[in-house]
Amino acid sequence: MISRIDLRGEALPEGPALRALLPRADFDVTAALEKVRPICEDVHHRGDAALIEYARRFDQVTLERVRVPAEALTEALAGLTDEVRAALEESIRRARTVHRAQRRTPHTTQVVPGGTVTEKWVPVDRVGLYAPGGRSVYPSSVIMNAVPAQEAGVPSVALASPPQAEFGGLPHPTILAACALLGIDEVYAVGGATAVAMFAHGTESCPPARMVTGPGNIWVAAAKRYFTGLIGIDTEAGPTEIAVLADDTADPVHVAADLISQAEHDPLAAAVLVTDSDALADAVEKELAAQVPATRHVEDRIAPALAGRQSALVLVADLEDGLKVVDAYGAEHLEIQTADATAVADRVRNAGAVFVGPWAPVSLGDYCAGSNHVLPTGGCACHSSGLSVQSFLRGIHIVDYSRDALAGVAHHVVTLAEAEDLPAHGAAVKARFDWKVPQQ
Repeated sequence: MISRIDLRGEALPEGPALRALLPRADFDVTAALEKVRPICEDVHHRGDAALIEYARRFDQVTLERVRVPAEALTEALAGLTDEVRAALEESIRRARTVHRAQRRTPHTTQVVPGGTVTEKWVPVDRVGLYAPGGRSVYPSSVIMNAVPAQEAGVPSVALASPPQAEFGGLPHPTILAACALLGIDEVYAVGGATAVAMFAHGTESCPPARMVTGPGNIWVAAAKRYFTGLIGIDTEAGPTEIAVLADDTADPVHVAADLISQAEHDPLAAAVLVTDSDALADAVEKELAAQVPATRHVEDRIAPALAGRQSALVLVADLEDGLKVVDAYGAEHLEIQTADATAVADRVRNAGAVFVGPWAPVSLGDYCAGSNHVLPTGGCACHSSGLSVQSFLRGIHIVDYSRDALAGVAHHVVTLAEAEDLPAHGAAVKARFDWKVPQQ
């Protein structure tokens, strides 16, 4: 059901050599890029007509318009069960609690008397959010994208999600209900690369956005790469992944359940256990054999995900090597199920999010921890962060110097300008002092 990789017996290699030994899904965004390029350009040139055509081709729905009418949002919210509404509202409340604390305030530094630099934080003008709608429905992704954008103060927030034949060409009603709870009234029944193109270029119905965020399939990732530079993006999200660093104190029932929980997303989802315990690896393997048949989505998602090259039980000599492995792997989600898990978690350097101990499973973070579940995948956690309020803000430096403050450093500016063979730079300073450079 799941393979083993034994890294015991020899010193672990460093850097890329170690990463090459670890499981990872094939996810060729470059190849997908060439396929989405003509679609993106078609949306650019034909606007809504192209969106409607691709909805018919890819989603098997016939649309008269791509914007979701306001009454559909109201009806979707009214159709929620009390239990689902309460769960969504609690998820929103907790996410707001965490993300509101991430707000940035202007800060002024006095460099010299009369010379200050202020950094102010300005939200992007308009954001397009994407909520996938393929194998599963993800109202939680609506929350995870919308809340940090709203808490950052983004004045215009729109959302796109694929049209569903089952629901008359509208996005899934739970997606629409989540939008209603969040106060998002600009929603589009557009999916995949076409949604990214709609936000990037704008159409008759949808003004262009400055930034697009949200998880999606390989076509969404490819479209994000195509438009990078024209718009800001959060990340090129790949298949989801979980790594669990565990020792013999971990409960194999918990570990197996957590590996399965991520495997049910997609047949390319990665489930990786890193452990120094043969006994735990054996017990987890037995638990997988027992738990997998008892759940849903086995044949189309869980079984191929666990059996794929991206998943494995990785055996290491000790926890020190285990930490090296998980840092090299850079998991989207990393669970620490060891003795003194808090201390071990504190030493982790590369992970999208870290879940500490037996009572913080990844599923908690997916919905109600208050953390964000839009996280870097494919090892990108070594250089990228998950979605946050900061993602939607731009830091702008405001330089305010008096005459005396400029005079005090003018000779250094001129010297450096001449050292770089940029005399006009120095001349711009000299001009303010009748071409005489004050000396200290």
